[in-house]
Amino acid sequence: MGVCAVGVLFALAVLLTFSSSSFAAVEQRAAARELAEKYVPIMMIREQGKDLCDTKVEQYQVMPVDALFGNPDVKLMGNNGKSKSTLIKKAPTVDDLRNRGEEAYLDFRGDPLGNTCVYAKDFDRMRKNGQAPVAVYAHISHEKGRSGLALQYWFYWYFNQFNDLHESDWEGMQITFDADTPAEALDQQPDQMILFQHGGGERADWDDSKVEKEGDHPVVYPAAGSHATFYQSAVYPQNGWNGAGVGCDNTSEPLTELRPYAILLPDRATDQGKFAWLSFDGRWGQKEKGFNNGPTGPQTKDQWDAPFSWMEQQRHTSPRMPGGGLVGPDAVNAFCGVMESVTGVMNLQQSDPWLAYALVVAFILAAFLVFGYSKWRPADADDLRRQRAYGQIVNASFRLYWRHMKAFAVLGAIAIPIVGGTQYLGGLLGDIAGGSGVLQTLSDLVLGVGRPVAQALVAAFVIVYIRELVHQRPADVKGSLDGTWERFWRVVVAKLLSIAGVSLLVLTVVGIPLAIRYLVTWTFVQQNVLFTDHSIRGSFRASNDLVRGHWWRTVRTMVPLLLLLTIAGPLLGLFLIFTPLPLLLVNVIGSVVFAVAIPFTTAGTTLLYFDLQARQEEYGTVPRRSWVPWRPAALGRVT
Repeated sequence: MGVCAVGVLFALAVLLTFSSSSFAAVEQRAAARELAEKYVPIMMIREQGKDLCDTKVEQYQVMPVDALFGNPDVKLMGNNGKSKSTLIKKAPTVDDLRNRGEEAYLDFRGDPLGNTCVYAKDFDRMRKNGQAPVAVYAHISHEKGRSGLALQYWFYWYFNQFNDLHESDWEGMQITFDADTPAEALDQQPDQMILFQHGGGERADWDDSKVEKEGDHPVVYPAAGSHATFYQSAVYPQNGWNGAGVGCDNTSEPLTELRPYAILLPDRATDQGKFAWLSFDGRWGQKEKGFNNGPTGPQTKDQWDAPFSWMEQQRHTSPRMPGGGLVGPDAVNAFCGVMESVTGVMNLQQSDPWLAYALVVAFILAAFLVFGYSKWRPADADDLRRQRAYGQIVNASFRLYWRHMKAFAVLGAIAIPIVGGTQYLGGLLGDIAGGSGVLQTLSDLVLGVGRPVAQALVAAFVIVYIRELVHQRPADVKGSLDGTWERFWRVVVAKLLSIAGVSLLVLTVVGIPLAIRYLVTWTFVQQNVLFTDHSIRGSFRASNDLVRGHWWRTVRTMVPLLLLLTIAGPLLGLFLIFTPLPLLLVNVIGSVVFAVAIPFTTAGTTLLYFDLQARQEEYGTVPRRSWVPWRPAALGRVT
C-alpha cells in the first residue's frame, strides 16, 4: 500500500473519530435539554393585584438576564473601593461583561434604599414589552471525585424586595441523579432535591411527602420579595441558622402559577457567545454596604462545581409559622414585625445615617422619659390605698406580685383556657369561613370582642383578690373566682359597652380623638364595679370623675403597664427563636409569659386606681368644664 493510501486512510479515521465525538456531544446536549424540560419547576408566587407598589406580594417573575443587555436604564460600573465608582459602559452588551472581575457591577435605574417601586414599574414595562418572559436557567453539574449528576435550575429576579433590599436576585434549586450522563438520568427517577434559600437550602428525598409534583415537575413556592424557595405555602420565620435568612419568608395565599421554560446553560462557565455573562464575576446590582450589595452570578456559588458536597451541608427542614399563641400576642408573628422594623432602620442608616441616628436617640429618650424618669422608692406593698409616683406604682406592683406569686400565677394561668379558648374558637371559625360570610363575621366578633372580655374576666379575679387584701380578709383563688361570679354580668357588660363605645367612635374617623380620651377615662370601670358595687352607669361616671384632671398621669402609668403585657411574651420569643427550640414551643412559652403578666398589669392598674382615689379624697373631684356649643358664654367654664 502506497504512502498516499495510508495517508488517506489515516485522515478518514481521524474524520470518523471526530464525527463520532461530535455526534455524541450533540446527542448528550439533546438529552440534557430534554432532561431540563422534563423537570422544570412549576412556581407558585403570591398574587399581585393592581398595585405595582404593594411589597407584601410578589412584584416580579423569573426572567432571562438578556433584558439587561443593551438596556439604557442599566449601567456597567467600576468599583474603586472608597473612591467614587466610574462608569464603564451605559447600556452594556453581553460582550461588555465578558471576564469582568469582582470590581465591576451593574447599576439599574433607581436606588434600592429609596423608592423601590421604580424597579417594579421598570419590570412591568419589560414584561409588557415581551422582554421578560417567564424562564429559568438549567445547568448540568458534575463534581470532581463524585459519581452522579445534578440538574440545577437558576432563578433570576430583577429585584430583591425583602429585609435586605438589593438589585437582582439569584435563587434556584437542584435535583440529583445516580447517573453519569443526562441520557442515563432520563431513564431513572431523581434521588434528592434541594431548594435554594438565601445562603443555604432545604433538602428532601424525591419521594418525600413534602415534595409536591405535577407529573415530573416539582411545584415550588418562592417567597414574596426574598425569592427564597420553599416546598409549601406558609410563613417561614428564619433565624439565620445554616444559611437561612433573618426574617419571615412568606409563601402564603393568595397564589398564582408560573410555568417557566428552561434555558440550558453550558456545563462550564464560558466567555463566548450568548452565555458569555457566565464569565462575569462582578455584582448583578448596585454597590452598597453589607446585605444591600448586589449578588454575584451562579458560576460563583459553591454548588455550581460542588453540588453534592454543598447539598450535604444543608438542612432538611425550614421552621414554619405555627397556628398562633394560646393566649395574647403571637410571639413568632411579632418576630416578623420586629425583624422588618430593625432591618428598616438598618436600611435607613445606609441611605440617611443622621435620620436613623436621630430616630434611635428619640426612641431611647422617649423610653427613658416614659419608663425611667420617676420616683421609685419607697415601694410599700402593705398600705395599698395611698398616693404613689409612677415608678413607685410599678415597684409596688412587683413587690405585691412577688408576695402573692403562687395565687397570682394560678389566677394568670386561668387565662390560658379562657383567653386561649376564645382565640382558638375565633381562629377555627375563621378557617371554616375561608375569609368571607357570616362565619367570618362571627370569627371577627369572637376575636375582637370575646378575647378582651375573657381577658377582663381574668383581670377581675385579680382585682377581687386585691380587694380582699385591702379589707384584710383571707384572700385565695377560690374566693377570687366566687367574688367575680357575684358581679359577673356587670363586669362583662361594662367591658362590652366600653369596647363598643370606643369602636364606634373609631369607625367615624373624626371621633378618634374622643375614642382615645374615653379609652383612658374608662380605665377603672372594673375596679368601680368590684370595689364600690356601682351600677354599670355609675362605674363609667366614677371612672370619668377619677381620671378627670389626671388624664396624662393615667396615660403615663397605663401605657408602660399595657406595653409590658403586650411585649413580654413576644420579647422573650424574639430571643428564643434564635435557639433550636421548635416555634410552637416558643409560642407556648410566650403565651405562658403573657398569662402570668396579666396579674402584674392588673395590680399596677389597681394601685393607680388607689392613687387617684387618694388624690380625689385630698383635693376633691376636679370639676367638669362645659363645652356646649350653643352656650358660648359658658364655653369652657367650670361647672
